[in-house]
Amino acid sequence: MLYFLKFLSDGGDVFNLFNYITFRAGGAFLTALIFGFLFGRPLINFLKLKQKKGQPIRADGPESHLVTKAGTPTMGGLLILSALVISTLLWARLDNGFVWLVLFVTLAFGLIGFADDYSKVTKQNVAGLSGKVRLAIGFVIAALAAIWAMYLHPETLTGQLAFPVFKDALLDLGVLFIPFAMIVIVGAANAVNMTDGLDGLAIMPVMIAGGSFGIIAYVVGRTDFTEYLEVHYVPGTGEIAIFIAALIGGGLGFLWYNAPPAAVFMGDTGSLSLGGALGAIAVATKHEIVLAIIGGLFVVEALSVIVQVAYYKRTKKRIFLMAPIHHHFEKKGWGEAQIVIRFWIISVILALIGLATLKLR
Repeated sequence: MLYFLKFLSDGGDVFNLFNYITFRAGGAFLTALIFGFLFGRPLINFLKLKQKKGQPIRADGPESHLVTKAGTPTMGGLLILSALVISTLLWARLDNGFVWLVLFVTLAFGLIGFADDYSKVTKQNVAGLSGKVRLAIGFVIAALAAIWAMYLHPETLTGQLAFPVFKDALLDLGVLFIPFAMIVIVGAANAVNMTDGLDGLAIMPVMIAGGSFGIIAYVVGRTDFTEYLEVHYVPGTGEIAIFIAALIGGGLGFLWYNAPPAAVFMGDTGSLSLGGALGAIAVATKHEIVLAIIGGLFVVEALSVIVQVAYYKRTKKRIFLMAPIHHHFEKKGWGEAQIVIRFWIISVILALIGLATLKLR
């Protein structure tokens, strides 16, 4: 919205700053951060009032959670989403299709998560919505996003899968790009959801991955950078950097209250929406494979659940003491803060490896 103030500029005044993505990204970050600080505590108080008993805790989970996390309200993702959406609408170009694509996926998955959280809280049951229903709705949203992305991509990249490191490598998936993108988006949403099991565990890796994709989005949206780095140019993706700046600002505002011991959990409202956003951004920027590197922590968390379930069904035995894998380390005696910080470190390492693929060609 504020972008259009640039038309008041004569080329050498303050209004000209609104022409620059970097300036507006900084504004989006600060707006979302301040929003989080201002409205975090009132939202938490409201959630406590409405939820009474807070988020139900898994009876088969780590025993300590029944004591340390009981009564903590959920749906804290509403704080992130509110800060993110308001800040993005304020600072991004509203005539940019990629901005609306990413917002659509974020809010749609946020609604799924909200419905799931609401069901858990009102029924005081950890089951929530049916997993099949969640997946079905998620795939419909992802299908719409994939078709939308193909429409927005330049003709030379429509339906193409780009590979990191190999500068000219493209695989023409054609219409198969739609189911591929659906798997990326739904997979990312659910992988982040599985990671969200300890205070601060999910939000920091999301911000780290988001920051990395903010750089990628800015780079692939500029011809000078894409020519120098020999990556594929996707016009318009630079504006996604503003969305990500807002995500980081809102995420930090939420982390202020989610830091151990958490005053609020993001819930599925936050984890599904943020994971879906990362998947949509990867599809928009043609860096789907790189998402598996940068978001490697989420991939490992999801795989630990898949492997555990598959192995148990086959042998009635478990590979991990408990899945997702962060609970395995809890069972082995690692402290919560120890697990969280070490997983953050892993996220930073993976993000740096993923960003290195921009240069390694």
